[in-house]
Amino acid sequence: MDWQRADVSVPTRAPTGSTAAYVCGDEMALLVDPAATDDALDSLLSDRTLAHIALTHYHPDHAGAVAQYARETNATVWARRGRAAAFEAATGVTPDKLFSDGTAIPTDAGPVTVLDTPGHAPEHVAFATDGTVVSGDLAVAEGSVVVGAPEGDVRAYLASLRRLHARNPNALLPSHGPRIEAPRETCARLIGHRLERERRVRRAVDEGADTLDEVLDAAYEKDLTGVRDLARGTVLAHLEKLAVEGAVSWDGQRAALNPAD
Repeated sequence: MDWQRADVSVPTRAPTGSTAAYVCGDEMALLVDPAATDDALDSLLSDRTLAHIALTHYHPDHAGAVAQYARETNATVWARRGRAAAFEAATGVTPDKLFSDGTAIPTDAGPVTVLDTPGHAPEHVAFATDGTVVSGDLAVAEGSVVVGAPEGDVRAYLASLRRLHARNPNALLPSHGPRIEAPRETCARLIGHRLERERRVRRAVDEGADTLDEVLDAAYEKDLTGVRDLARGTVLAHLEKLAVEGAVSWDGQRAALNPAD
């Protein structure tokens, strides 16, 4: 079952400067992540009957054209169960149907199965067909994914990567960057990257850094010009994870390493 891709130029913090929209089916097609109206996407949809629209998550660089394509096509608009209000706030559209993990969205090319993959955003999902998964911002072929507070949850993100690793798909279709032909290796690399960042955050606290900015400066060994806010959110998400797990104490202002039992 083939997915067709259109890279849509849109304001985004991703280095690609674009977000990939994906379409599955012809006579009863599903559109995922229409970030903006775009000639390439319009061309992809021109000879198809759009029946469904869904998002991997609700960030502006994924959701910008939901309202227009829904209005033009009268497609059924889907949102994650429990997150309908957030979907409406992000898109201006009240969803017609709600999905949860395992929901099958019908297309003429076969069913598309929703996979629960929170972490980058609380509502994040992926869409699976046969051995291929449209993975949104869960994974990238190169570099890493931002998992930053207040929305990002490192524990959930690691669980989502491990779930996808166990599923062992043939390929991942990400929102930013090229198709991922080695999903398990990519998931393992991203898990390793997150755990290494966590080790640096924990070491920074152990060595006396206690404010967010002190931990940030100690945990990163590169120039953060232009991305310091993203790195700050990442460090905060790691501190929150370590606090939940009892490794550090974090009251929102100060961090301290908890002594081992």
